[in-house]
Order: sequence, then C-alpha cells, then structure tokens
Amino acid sequence: MNMSLLLRARDTRQGASAIIASVLLVFTVSSVSSMEVVVTPLINALNGTMVKISCTFTSCYKMDISKFAMNWTYQETKNDTEEMFMTFKNRITPLRTDRFGDRVKFAGNLDKNDLSITISDVQLSDEGIYKCSVRNPPDRVEGHGSIQLSVVTELPPPRDSTIAVAVGASVGGMLALVILTMVIIKCVRRHKKQELISDEQKMEEEGKTDGDGGTEEGTKQI
Repeated sequence: MNMSLLLRARDTRQGASAIIASVLLVFTVSSVSSMEVVVTPLINALNGTMVKISCTFTSCYKMDISKFAMNWTYQETKNDTEEMFMTFKNRITPLRTDRFGDRVKFAGNLDKNDLSITISDVQLSDEGIYKCSVRNPPDRVEGHGSIQLSVVTELPPPRDSTIAVAVGASVGGMLALVILTMVIIKCVRRHKKQELISDEQKMEEEGKTDGDGGTEEGTKQI
C-alpha cells in the first residue's frame, strides 16, 4: 500500500474518531440539560483575516425578546478574568474594548437561534477563550459554549481528505438528527410533566371545594 493511501486512511480514522466523540458528548450533555448550546470547540484563524465564531442554541421555549439575554466574553487564559465584549438585552449591544475596538460584529440570526459573531483583521493577541452564554426564560437552565481561538501566521498545506470529508458529512447529518431528536423528546417530557402538575392542582382545588360544601350541609342539618 502506498504512502498516500496510508495517509488518507489515517485522516479518515481521525475524522471519524472526532465525530464519534462529539456524538458521545451530545448524549452526555442532553441527559442533564434542557438547553443545548452548539459551538466549535477549537477554531484556527489566519492572522489579518476575518474569522466567524459560531454559537447556536436549542430550547423547548420560543424566544421572548423581552426576557432573552446573551453575553459574549473573552478570556486570555483559564486563569484570567472574563471580559464582556457583546451583550443582548432587548437589542444587540457591542461593547467597545481596547482589545477589539470595533472589529467585532454580530453575524447571527435571532429568528434561527444563531448568536454567531465575526472578528475582522484578526490579531495574534486575539487568541484565547471565547464564551457564549444564553438565557431563554422560562427555561431555567442557562446555556454556555466555550471556543478556543488560535491565530496562525500561515495555513498548513492542503491534504487530500476526500474520504474523511465524506465520512464526516454522513456522520454529521446523523449528529444533527440526534440533537434534534433529543431536544424534541425533552420538550415532550417537560410539557407532559407540566400537564400532570396542572391536573394535580386542579384536583386539589376541587377537593377543597367539595370539602367546604360538605361542612356547610352538615351545619344546616344541625
């Protein structure tokens, strides 16, 4: 077997392993949270270019602009203080900072639960941890997504990864279907739970009413 086939097979195995790990992560998160925030954990950007940092979310509840809240923060390392550079409270508000100036723009679509941003003229000093935080009441869970941005001065040479791309596309479609299915299941369970609670409250109220009526009748007989 020649070297190109060996490299292609290796790329395929690495791509498939990464995607399988992502699927397992989705199952783990889905079991404990009613809100899902989807981000790309690691992004490489070429110095001096524009980079898009994606962040989307799913929730059982439709977005209410008057209650919805979002924050984007930057952290140089895990030990540094987080610096907020964009927020949403009734409207998108970019916060001008010494680090970014006016290079950060909102590039998402609220109607599609897309909270993505772009950074123009990326600098080496932009490397760090970017966090997307989401609150969508009445959902009680606050969603978080963390992205590590690395800035490089040159891109690595292209490799023939046709097989890896094909595998990634098919498994990626399955991953999207898994996420959607888990969200639907959780939403159905939540609505059923709310209906049961409402029925129990109704029965308790009816029981109290019947009890009050019985007391009145007993008093009249005496």
